Amino acid sequence: MTTFSSALLAWFDHHGRHDLPWQHPRDAYRVWLSEIMLQQTQVATVIPYFLRFVAQLPALRDLAAADEDTVLALWSGLGYYRRARFLHRAAQTCVTHHNGELPPNFDALAELPGIGRSTAGAILAQAYGLRFPILDGNVKRVLTRFHGIAGYPGERDVEKQLWQHADAHTPAERTADYTQAIMDLGATVCVRARPLCAVCPMQADCVANRDHLTAQLPTPKPGKALPTRSTVMLVLRDIDGRVLLHKRGAQGVWSGLWSLPEADDTDSAWRQAQHHARIDDALTLTPFVHVFSHYRLQIQPLLFDAAAPALAIADNAHLRWCAIGDLHALGLPAPVRSLLMALPEPAAP
Repeated sequence: MTTFSSALLAWFDHHGRHDLPWQHPRDAYRVWLSEIMLQQTQVATVIPYFLRFVAQLPALRDLAAADEDTVLALWSGLGYYRRARFLHRAAQTCVTHHNGELPPNFDALAELPGIGRSTAGAILAQAYGLRFPILDGNVKRVLTRFHGIAGYPGERDVEKQLWQHADAHTPAERTADYTQAIMDLGATVCVRARPLCAVCPMQADCVANRDHLTAQLPTPKPGKALPTRSTVMLVLRDIDGRVLLHKRGAQGVWSGLWSLPEADDTDSAWRQAQHHARIDDALTLTPFVHVFSHYRLQIQPLLFDAAAPALAIADNAHLRWCAIGDLHALGLPAPVRSLLMALPEPAAP
């Protein structure tokens, strides 16, 4: 066992996180689900989603048998919804080809949708105790600082170096604990801003600590200004308080989620609203901005109240009238859900 892993495991035994819900039990399904949820999301945010998810879908076969709306509803608010769709598809593949289990084999895991090298390694290390390295965002930050590696960690050459170090440090014993330990160190001590170097078990040999480079490492991703787009969201509410929802297509942002009909401008919004319902007037609601990873979306909601549905949509799989109380059963983008839950009360007749 290397000096690095020995020091890290000694720290983990006293200061690591031992009570995370996916550690009890630490089976392959729960480890996999937590790893997917934790991608670009903090532990504190993930825990309630994880608990709700496993309460309703406690095993891989339950996930595989669930419909997409159920899966996306449980995921709603976590963002990056492609993760949920890949999770669902991978579970179905496991039922079809792996007897309903996540295979304890790297190549087989890496072939499943949404499982890359690091996620496969985490499953094999934590659930099966096999010696495989991981390299998530926290681990990249720890290794970048410890070894003093300059350059954006997402660049191929830099990532290759980090994988080499990750593999070299991963011990043959206590692999599951080591994997959790290095993630914990990055999440609680070697944090992005103002790392707690004074209590870090790696401080004596850390290049970034020695050379006062913790603020410079990891090297940030080259900046690029986010473009801004705009849309008008139609909130059509009938006399029973139901709102018209539109299921988005398989491509683009929020793909596969239920959302609101959209238009490029106010005039187009009125024409589209008149296609769906008989309307009299519209209330311009407060605009807001939602930021995606690659652009900012300026959203102007228009509320068409007491709308009378102009056409039957029972046979249209992409449109439905939905009561506000039933929104919890559907996968909706978080800003759309917040908008609908905050709608003003209907005007008195």
